[in-house]
Amino acid sequence: MKNLIRLQDLSAKEINDILDTAQDIINGKNKSKLDNKIVANLFFEPSTRTHYSFNTAEHKLNCKVLNFAPESSSMTKGETFYDTIKVFESFGVDALVIRAREDRWYKQLLGKINVPIINAGDGKMDHPTQTLLDLLTIRQEFKKFKGLKVLIVGDIAHSRVAHSNYECMKKLGMEVYFAAPKNLQDKQYKYVDFDKYLPKVDVVNMLRIQNERLEKGLKVESTYNKNYGLNKSRVAKMKKNAIIIHPAPFNRNVEINDEIVECSKSRIFKQIKNGVFVRMAVLLRSLK
Repeated sequence: MKNLIRLQDLSAKEINDILDTAQDIINGKNKSKLDNKIVANLFFEPSTRTHYSFNTAEHKLNCKVLNFAPESSSMTKGETFYDTIKVFESFGVDALVIRAREDRWYKQLLGKINVPIINAGDGKMDHPTQTLLDLLTIRQEFKKFKGLKVLIVGDIAHSRVAHSNYECMKKLGMEVYFAAPKNLQDKQYKYVDFDKYLPKVDVVNMLRIQNERLEKGLKVESTYNKNYGLNKSRVAKMKKNAIIIHPAPFNRNVEINDEIVECSKSRIFKQIKNGVFVRMAVLLRSLK
């Protein structure tokens, strides 16, 4: 049984092994299936890309899929998060894909749940499969990680993508920088000037302003797009071979302008496509 809880807990080799499996699936070299395995997708907060790419990955692997909807479940009657998870384990499912708003929700499950747990996002802390699909997209572009420079821009304080990417990218030999307005900074990191570092990096990792996680009374300034938005003039200053990634959903004309979403440097929809193959690789790792 192999959980995927925190990507930071894996070695560089283990991370690359998952990426290799995903690339082999893309190239048609790995046609493994998980016939009749039952996977429960338990998403306790809204999701499109992660939820439905897991769903797609499971169908491609010939799994049987259960999709949980908290708003129509016994949680409306007072059933707890833990008890809900135990119910699905009791059904005899083979794996649990879980996303919840609470930071490190998995701590109450480890040692008590006896099927693989795959973290599909926990609070503001980790998003392992998003990091994997970001890494796969970067590796496809540059054929390496070591020495690449990455600038992560935006709502660092509330982003599980920022935290997860930072740790894993550094482990793989990348140089990682942050740029953010003061009210969206996580104070444990150092920050650089966005416009000064933009021409120096290979990857610009834009982040969504997570309005649903902003502390009460915290406002995003109306000047955000002017100061931190990715527009034509900024893209023109990027290195020739530099790329743009974004975990999505994106706030158009806030952190990224309309004309940039699908520009020649953008890999946003390629990331989404890669997400299916990465999640297939993760499921194979846990269940094969």
